[in-house]
Amino acid sequence: MIVTMEQIRKERSISMESINIDQNYYQLLLQLQEYQFALVELNLYLDTHPDDQSALLQFNQLVEQREQVANQIEENYGPLFNFGLSNSEFPWQWKKAPWPWQV
Repeated sequence: MIVTMEQIRKERSISMESINIDQNYYQLLLQLQEYQFALVELNLYLDTHPDDQSALLQFNQLVEQREQVANQIEENYGPLFNFGLSNSEFPWQWKKAPWPWQV
């Protein structure tokens, strides 16, 4: 059986309509993005300033805070990552919409 992209889009849009996402989900995703942005910037800075202990401390604190937010999202809304980077409850959670990049 061959499935067209149009069929996939239609199926995804139907499943998206049936899900009600609260504002907290979007706030948590925004926080996660902010932590990830700051971590990328600090990572780049630390590449050129490896002996900056203050920056390294800030980096490690942000890693922990980012992990807390990611865990909170996964506990309440499902996995953020695939390929073994996030656990899944039964039944397989990746079939459940929305995926993080769809919101």
